Amino acid sequence: MPYNNRMTRKNAKPRRKNANGPAPTRAAPAVDLDVLDRVVGYLLRRAQLAVFHDFFETFSKVNVRPAQFSVLVVIDRNPGLKQTQIADALGIKRTNFVSLVDGLERRGLAERRTAAHDRRSSALYLTDAGKTLVRKLRRMVEVHDRRVTTRIGEEGHRQLLELLRGIADGR
Repeated sequence: MPYNNRMTRKNAKPRRKNANGPAPTRAAPAVDLDVLDRVVGYLLRRAQLAVFHDFFETFSKVNVRPAQFSVLVVIDRNPGLKQTQIADALGIKRTNFVSLVDGLERRGLAERRTAAHDRRSSALYLTDAGKTLVRKLRRMVEVHDRRVTTRIGEEGHRQLLELLRGIADGR
């Protein structure tokens, strides 16, 4: 029998609410990760999840996701670039990029204009509201980045950025 949120399954145990907050969690048993603990891709992904968790928490107040942040910053520094140039620079699939920019336009943060030397293309610009938001986002990302950096220290941060650029650039 189908059910919805208001109904419960037969024989389902009722969920107890703890008046003192969430129920205490037990420590997870140790899991042997075997080779995963030495695989760059696996550890990069785990690190990304940790960083994105903090990012989402920080930027939820302004309803901005990582890809949106990247696009807004690039448009701010490079007004008038074509959509394809920004999508390529950020490694975002063009089909995904179009819907991302649609959302920024709906929020009144960015606008498309006909490109000066190619009337078939759209150039991107921030609106005044977009410029104001980017100034706020820059301050927020500094706080976020400091929180992440405290986990590895300033020297570790510098080294990590250098190593990641090496992977990203194919060096």
